[in-house]
Amino acid sequence: MMISLSPKPVCLALLLCLAAGAAQASSPMDLNLTRWAENASFKAQSVAFVPGSDGSRRLAASVKTGLLLLDEQGRELAKMPGSFQGLDSRSTGDSVLVATLDNARQQALLTQLDPATRQWSKPVYLPARDYSVAGLCLYRDDASNLFVFLVGEEGKGEQWLIGANNRLNGEPRLVRNLPLPPNAEFCQVDDAAHRLFVNEANIGWWAYPAHPEADVARQPVALREPFGELKQAAGAMAVVPGGLLALDPKGKALHLYQQQGQEQQAAWTPVADLSLMNLKKPEGLSVHEDKGGLQVLVNDKDGERLYLGALNWTPKPVAVAAPLPSVMPASQSQPVGRQGDAADDPAIWVNPKNPALSRVLGTNKKQGLLAYDLSGKQLQELPVGRLNNVDVRPGFMLGNKNVDLAVASNRDRNSLSLFSIDRASGTLREAGEIATPLAEIYGVCLFKPASGELYAFANGKDGSFLQYRLSAPDGKAKGELVRRFKVETQPEGCVADDQRQRLFLGEEDVGVWEVDARADQPATLSSVIKVGEVVHADVEGLALYQSDGHDYLLISSQGNDSYVVVDAEPPYALRGAFRVGLNEKAGIDGTSETDGIEVTAMNLGGPWSKGMLVVQDGRKRMPEQAQNFKFVPWAEVMKTLKLP
Repeated sequence: MMISLSPKPVCLALLLCLAAGAAQASSPMDLNLTRWAENASFKAQSVAFVPGSDGSRRLAASVKTGLLLLDEQGRELAKMPGSFQGLDSRSTGDSVLVATLDNARQQALLTQLDPATRQWSKPVYLPARDYSVAGLCLYRDDASNLFVFLVGEEGKGEQWLIGANNRLNGEPRLVRNLPLPPNAEFCQVDDAAHRLFVNEANIGWWAYPAHPEADVARQPVALREPFGELKQAAGAMAVVPGGLLALDPKGKALHLYQQQGQEQQAAWTPVADLSLMNLKKPEGLSVHEDKGGLQVLVNDKDGERLYLGALNWTPKPVAVAAPLPSVMPASQSQPVGRQGDAADDPAIWVNPKNPALSRVLGTNKKQGLLAYDLSGKQLQELPVGRLNNVDVRPGFMLGNKNVDLAVASNRDRNSLSLFSIDRASGTLREAGEIATPLAEIYGVCLFKPASGELYAFANGKDGSFLQYRLSAPDGKAKGELVRRFKVETQPEGCVADDQRQRLFLGEEDVGVWEVDARADQPATLSSVIKVGEVVHADVEGLALYQSDGHDYLLISSQGNDSYVVVDAEPPYALRGAFRVGLNEKAGIDGTSETDGIEVTAMNLGGPWSKGMLVVQDGRKRMPEQAQNFKFVPWAEVMKTLKLP
């Protein structure tokens, strides 16, 4: 039996939005569905094409029969007995990863199917949830980490790490919670675009960033009248190249949407509406791309009838940003003691006698200064106020005592807070305060030329920079203002090259500048790198890696959660950019929304033999906690960017 599901007249015009906003008719688009597996013995709640195949095989989740592998006629090839609903899959090398919901246990189930041997692997279950799970979908990121999204009642959603590199883990890890629409049942992920699609039955379809470090935000794909053109309801979806095929189960129609633009600027243009009026109760949807277009599989009346057809649509290519390489953190600090935007800037104090006992300092701008060992264990907390940035230099005379010094910008009093560091134990103590005339102090960094004086550069949100000469001849900290200069807009991060006597400073929406750090020299700004294709505003933390003539400037490119490396001397050649991704084996999440960074080339032992990079993490995941700092072996950065 053949059912024609093309609207009258027989074909639909493919409408493409031109640059001027006018619509122009393209080649006709037909969808003719024929009954598939009419004599099959199963009733499948969900049916989908097997990924990575020629489309001749199908997967089915049946409430009564089990989890099935089917041939192109619907004959059973392999079965996992049970009662299942919901289905998604990904190719994992020679096997297929399958996610479904086990009705008997009311838990999400993960398994791998070997299509050649027709064997299922031992199932892995997600822990039972405290809400009813309505749907689930899989996602693979650029680093080949595997995730599953759960969609549940009352707007509850979760993202779980389930494996990596085609391997399914025995113990899934909860990455983050997601607030989703209250009436969501279906989800799908476009892996290439890192985009999660979720339905809201009475409203429309939404797109969310799928990456585990992404902010929770959503964009409408299509909304119901009067907010959009959707007539009745938003149901199941299938990702198609550059777009989305979505089912209106009440209106009995398929809607095809083409993506326009990239990432946050993406929008979806309606391309075609395909009638399903001859079906009784269309509910499920699956798509397979082949040379002739798209094969479409529609589930009708809870699997009592299945229909297969071809859609002669050639999608418009959509540009996808090339992925940046990732490095993995080897350890992380304990979360800071305050929620929200709290952790900000790190510094590294190197123990002169035993580098393995070095300390990582970190500011909590709702609390004070924190000190960690190299494994991330918190050793000290100094609740002195809202500290923003911190920097360290060795060899400061505090009266007649030689100490190392940490200086932080204190936003409570628009001052500089000084801390002595015992050179033997690493213990920090308050060592005084220097008032500044800044209305809103922000960043700070230290400069120590070969002559031995110590200077602090403090900046304010209005763009002002103040240079102070620090001293404490009688044990009391003093700051002598020796120079002022200004940038046009808001700065924050800065770092001084003591050897070359240069100061690098970041202007958040503009780029990175360098200027002579000497107090008796004119403050002439010279551009290092501008905000653009590589550095994305905001420019935040800056750090210098200096070793054996290979000196690099690191820049926190907050706008795209990356870190840019350039040579630390003219012409400031670009060496590359990278992200800090999750360490699946260690259970450490990646980083995002980074403020401050710090790096050292010193051999601190173990994984830090080539040095250590420390980055603030603005979104702590896996589990979700207060912000913290991630510790990255510099050797991994060198390897990833092929640095000399």
